Amino acid sequence: MRFHFLRQTTTSYLCMLERGRHGTSLFAPIMKYAFSPRLHLINRSLHTTVFQPKRVLILTKLSRLEFEKLRQPEQSDGELESVLRHRGSDYSTLLYHHYIHKGCESRVHKCFQEFGVETRLVNRFDYTQENIDWADVIVTTGGDGTFLMAANRIQDRNKPVIGFNTDPTRSEGYLCLPKKYSVNVREAVRKLFEGKFLWTFRRRIRITLTGECVFEPPVELHDQQLAHPEFRFFDCLQEQHQSAATCEAPANSATQRTRVLPVLALNEVYFGECVSARVSYVEVGVDGGEKVKSKNAGLCVTTGTGSTSWSYNINKISTSMVKDLFKIIEEDENEQTIASSGIPQNKVIRSTNKLLIDRITSRYNNQLIFSPESGHMQYTIRDPISSYTLPYANEICPRGLAKRLDVRSRCFDACLVIDGGLSFSFNDGTHATLEVHDSDALRTIVDVSNCGSEIGNHNFNSNNDNDVPPKSKLS
Repeated sequence: MRFHFLRQTTTSYLCMLERGRHGTSLFAPIMKYAFSPRLHLINRSLHTTVFQPKRVLILTKLSRLEFEKLRQPEQSDGELESVLRHRGSDYSTLLYHHYIHKGCESRVHKCFQEFGVETRLVNRFDYTQENIDWADVIVTTGGDGTFLMAANRIQDRNKPVIGFNTDPTRSEGYLCLPKKYSVNVREAVRKLFEGKFLWTFRRRIRITLTGECVFEPPVELHDQQLAHPEFRFFDCLQEQHQSAATCEAPANSATQRTRVLPVLALNEVYFGECVSARVSYVEVGVDGGEKVKSKNAGLCVTTGTGSTSWSYNINKISTSMVKDLFKIIEEDENEQTIASSGIPQNKVIRSTNKLLIDRITSRYNNQLIFSPESGHMQYTIRDPISSYTLPYANEICPRGLAKRLDVRSRCFDACLVIDGGLSFSFNDGTHATLEVHDSDALRTIVDVSNCGSEIGNHNFNSNNDNDVPPKSKLS
């Protein structure tokens, strides 16, 4: 088979995850409620621990150059360069960033070994449940995408994920360690073993599907993003997907089946038609309330971690929008004054006050972000279509917080996408329940090595699903 390098399909990963076991914790918590300016709005149940892993699994990013070589293994480096240049790709840039990534990857691997830790270095194709169970800690070398890939498949709350951003010039790496550690890897690893950090638990979304086709294999989107439009990475793997799905489905013949997905969403869950130009049609119920029908351009449900990502960009406003609103307010105030007194008012000019406009814009956008440890989800209905000229009472609010969401599909060819990586079928009649449970939280770290004086010794107890940390100012 042309793509012989693919060791296991996405479905086989999911099959193993659903049979996965929970490991035991290596860490003894001793701290509660510290604050670090490094992360957005985290007044968290943080705690320091002893970090003494024996086995570290390093999940590394597949660079674009590596992907192209795997895709066309029969070509020499010179031939591959010609093909890529013919497509319009800058081969020199691909090669340059490949070496940057591999250099950081090598430093991470070497540093952990120097601390006497047994390591395994794997790419996405070898990121199996067997390797996950073997490791005490998962370390990612890449960017946020690699971190999300690792996090999705971690079912054990006590198994940490730590990210190194291997190429800060091209990736912001919000979920990874600060950018300075991309170069000073040894310093980062030393601080880990010296306990100069705090743990934090990022809440994730658990998804339960009910319907006729809930055991259909998902599509892996990360590889398709690397490929060109004419190439679909998993199109050649449908037989493997179908056989894996067949062995995974329950034995009963009932048409309605229920399945808790073996992956947890760290950033967001998206519902919508696969063709973006087609209207999505769903029924949405918030916190056990009555479901309300909605036609829209898709539904995005985010965690606190994801509130700085896609959800933020969907909901944020621009300075030009605030400026236009100020103009309308000024005109309306003047019209009202003339109507009541017949005399124009002395205008308070706001629409030309750049500092005020910038301040209001930032203030609005900042309140879209909430704590990664919050027990709530934020839902956003994109471009809702009102039945009337103005919204009426029975329409659902296009954005809000919820602890539970029930979504029923009325779509023709829709998908449910987790963290932009895994796409599950979500067609007419399929029902999804989204919930946040404390037991599903992801253990990761935040760099607070410069805040040691703030760390105290307290008992830690973070088992309350209703605990919503208070909001803090952005750093």
